[in-house]
Amino acid sequence: MRLAEMTTDEALAAVRTAPLVIVPVGAQEQHGGGMAMSTDTVRAVGVAERVAERLAGRAVVAPPVPYGVSPHHMAFAGTMTLSPATFMQVLRDLVASLHTHGWRRFLVVTGHGGNNPALSVLAQEYVGSDVTFAWTPVTSVVSDLITDVSAVHGHAGEAETAQMLYLAPELVQADRLEPGALTLDELTVPARLARDPRGPRLSVGFDEYHKRGVLGDPRRATAADGRLLVETAADRIAAFADELLSA
Repeated sequence: MRLAEMTTDEALAAVRTAPLVIVPVGAQEQHGGGMAMSTDTVRAVGVAERVAERLAGRAVVAPPVPYGVSPHHMAFAGTMTLSPATFMQVLRDLVASLHTHGWRRFLVVTGHGGNNPALSVLAQEYVGSDVTFAWTPVTSVVSDLITDVSAVHGHAGEAETAQMLYLAPELVQADRLEPGALTLDELTVPARLARDPRGPRLSVGFDEYHKRGVLGDPRRATAADGRLLVETAADRIAAFADELLSA
């Protein structure tokens, strides 16, 4: 299942038996004082591998891309970012490499929302080619299951923390989890405008949202909630991939 653990002979055989390559992409960025900066990569890999398991041998999982488009987190120590152009070029090169060996279908699973605009643009480049390039976020495909959360929630909040408590509890320092912005009234004017889905689009740094860069209250997260989100996301993405493979 994991391409990195295969021999070259096994990879050659997998081109025929596992025509879909799943590429997990994440980020190296702050997730408040209680969660590891690899959070988005860990979640992407966790979901990607579960999707591959559900596809029963018809997909391989490429090594993860652990860096993403994170300029909005650069106010926080340890964050590393790629420009959108570099991020897209990395994926172009990876797709081209595997295309050389015979793979034609790719599904990128991103654990970082900041990668979404670049992935959407990149996907347009493959329209009309012999490459099928699909991509999916993790949390938003199960947004209907995220209930009883703060009015403002998201990055390093209830849902992400719950997923990490399920996938990698050793990377969550529970005693250091702290609430971030919880209501719109707590946000600066630029941050409030950036959160409004109805109006013109605005990007701001996460230090504009909260001094710790957290949206929501991660202390409310549970591993049980995380299991529901992760496993349901894997179910839904696998169903999509199953249809894609039958097309």
